[in-house]
Amino acid sequence: MLLVIISAFNICGIKAVPTTDIHNVKATLPVDKSEKFSPRISSFIFKAAEAVNDYTFANEAIPIRNASVTRKLNRSLQKHSFKCVQSNVLQSKAEKLFPIIEPILKAYGIPDDFKYIPLVESGLCEGTSPKGARGLWQFMPGTARTYGLKVGHGIDERLNVHKSTVAACKYIKELYAEFNSWTLAAAAYNNGSIKLEKVINKQNEDNYFRMHLNRETGAYVYNLIAMKAIITQPNKYGYKYYKTVNANSGTIELLAIN
Repeated sequence: MLLVIISAFNICGIKAVPTTDIHNVKATLPVDKSEKFSPRISSFIFKAAEAVNDYTFANEAIPIRNASVTRKLNRSLQKHSFKCVQSNVLQSKAEKLFPIIEPILKAYGIPDDFKYIPLVESGLCEGTSPKGARGLWQFMPGTARTYGLKVGHGIDERLNVHKSTVAACKYIKELYAEFNSWTLAAAAYNNGSIKLEKVINKQNEDNYFRMHLNRETGAYVYNLIAMKAIITQPNKYGYKYYKTVNANSGTIELLAIN
């Protein structure tokens, strides 16, 4: 049975915001705010053998048969599933921006999977974080200038999709040269190379999936893998169909769910 739900959303948000009046259309999208993740997470990974092929990052192996890795990945997959997100805004924005990002990554020899960093970092929005990071790639002002972006005096090239993506590629390429691992390069993008190097030396461990990291960086690569999964296999995670249209009072998202 097909149910069509109409909702409006904040274009830079993740969750849909129910509308009360868009050209006399009224609708609500029920969300159980009391719902919490159970210690026994409903698994999206049904067969380990299948999962080995389904979940990768930059063509680097993920030890999916490790119980801790599976648990963390399932947590990220559940967090980004339609049941929790209640919006297709990321898919919609990815369709518009990936065609710009992908050829730049390719030109710099950066694996295509790094295009999911802006989804995790900023939700493909250009807002400013409390710490001052800004743009799709969430560059801090100093880092942005280091990689050729102009910031200041009324100019902020962190908001330029093409230029900021070129800067991100230069940065990621340096991180890979330092760590010789795309997975660690992604972790360093989040945590900073100096901090990650200290953790590696202290723990004498350079495998991301065996390292003890802070909560954000420890979940970062899992979130990238989960984002890749929901964008490439939306049906598997509850995203059935979507279409966005513009209205005078906002953007309307049409959702069709089985």
